[in-house]
Amino acid sequence: MTDTGKQLTKLVYDALCAVCKDSNIDVDFSMDSISCEIPPKPEYGDMAFPMFAFAKRFRTAPVKIAAAVAGKISTPDAQVLVAGPYVNFKIDRKAVVQGILSSVASEKDDFGRNDSLKGNKIVVEFSCPNTNKPLHLGHLRNDSIGESVSRIFAFNNGDVKKVNLINDRGIHICKSMAAYQKFGEGKTPESEHIKGDHFVGDYYVRYNTWSQSDETAEPVAREMLVKWEAGDEEVRKLWTLMNSWTIGGIQETYKKTGISFDKIYYESQTYKSGKKAILDGLEKGLFYKDEKNTVWVDLAEIGLDKKVLLRGDGTSLYLTQDIGTAIARHEDWPFDRLYYVVGSEQQYHFKVLFYVLQKLGYDWAKSLYHLSYGMVNLPEGKMKSREGKVVDADDLIEELEQMAKDEIIAKGRENEIDDIDKAAEAIALGALNYFLLSTMPSKDMVFNPAESLSFNGNTGPYLQYTGARICSMLRKYEGNTDDVDFSLITGDDEWELVKSLGNFSDVVKQAGADYNPMLIATYLYNLAKHYSKYYHDYSILKNDDEKVTVARVALSKAVLQVLKNGFALIGIPFLEKM
Repeated sequence: MTDTGKQLTKLVYDALCAVCKDSNIDVDFSMDSISCEIPPKPEYGDMAFPMFAFAKRFRTAPVKIAAAVAGKISTPDAQVLVAGPYVNFKIDRKAVVQGILSSVASEKDDFGRNDSLKGNKIVVEFSCPNTNKPLHLGHLRNDSIGESVSRIFAFNNGDVKKVNLINDRGIHICKSMAAYQKFGEGKTPESEHIKGDHFVGDYYVRYNTWSQSDETAEPVAREMLVKWEAGDEEVRKLWTLMNSWTIGGIQETYKKTGISFDKIYYESQTYKSGKKAILDGLEKGLFYKDEKNTVWVDLAEIGLDKKVLLRGDGTSLYLTQDIGTAIARHEDWPFDRLYYVVGSEQQYHFKVLFYVLQKLGYDWAKSLYHLSYGMVNLPEGKMKSREGKVVDADDLIEELEQMAKDEIIAKGRENEIDDIDKAAEAIALGALNYFLLSTMPSKDMVFNPAESLSFNGNTGPYLQYTGARICSMLRKYEGNTDDVDFSLITGDDEWELVKSLGNFSDVVKQAGADYNPMLIATYLYNLAKHYSKYYHDYSILKNDDEKVTVARVALSKAVLQVLKNGFALIGIPFLEKM
């Protein structure tokens, strides 16, 4: 909220308190309970405060509350209006324009930053690949959400740690190992000229084919898992080699997509502590063992059935290692909150995980959250990694880069861009991240590469082009904006742009509260669309009055800065030329 918005909220709060006093009603609400909206039409004013939330407390219709509150307000900086159940304000535009544009100019990359999460130690776990295959489109959505949410939390001044859990053990890993042991013939990624994660992934698909025609495949993989947990030297050697191939390949993809972590955990290093926690709980009677030595937890308390925590042969499950990893994380860095960015199909898993940790006596488990996101499907249906029917991350990025390059050439822009390959990479990444983040995380989506790369409409490249167009205009401007007459920013379109800029911090705050990057994406699209109309309808550089030019250039610079700040939060590379 802008300084003006905060001042008006305080006026409304004070007026509500005065109405309470007149009516002998206790003041049991705070300024935070007062919401602020933008009226749907300019003639209704610039800011609106609905009174619906106070109807029950006052036992009075919101329309009457609004009239009473408006009667208590007097300010020289704004005209007070009553619009039904709303207390509205028409603001002194010059003061607001000067305040907002000056703040953008002085705060620059920090404009929009706020303290809503200050003092909160927040862990965000995301990506969490398996070491039996490369990253695919589903991982890309996970990475985009995790990285963006982490940046948004940090921009709200939360103390954020980004962590990854490499799923480097388990039956799925052994399946790739078993297939390589049977069919590999000593081949390596280097000998086959294949990226390491792709090389290993091919053997995971090979195992699936093998197991469909040979019933001995499953026992081989199971025996390999038992040997791995027993520390068999030969199995561990093969496991170390194949994991190094996969992890090396995945790290190349992270670098390409701008993904980074503060700490990486490995399942192989945490699953034993998870087993120990389960066995300790078994001794305390929190869990029970059946006749096959399988350890179970009864979930009747949370309306579910029961769940295996340890197999009868003593081997671990995903749940086992997640318990150990959560405990290790809190020991490493006692967090206030931990967010798991994991697909919606794992909702049951996290209900059980959080319940078991609380049952084990960890109070901090009440501060664990599942940031659930929907599936990313192909136009022709769901992806199936074991059958090799996936949108491979590396292949998709390469395809997007080539399509972006082709688009630059088709528009005849290659001579105006310093490095067409780097520009194509930036456009591809912007297209990808924006497409993945512009949908509500909880919803399933279908990724369409051609749509994502359109330079028109609700896309990343459209936002990048808006920024590049402002940069192009500013390169032509030979003056400066040190002395701006803010009273010359008078048009309704200009005023709406200024209000939108002033609202950026509130959007960032709300995106942090809801852990929803879509709010940033939507804001940026609306800002870019509004500026594009302004650019088309108003003469920015050519005016009879140079002071008008200076004012409009200052507004354009502010829009550019806020676009850049927003781009950084959702992983859109900024381009000065496009």
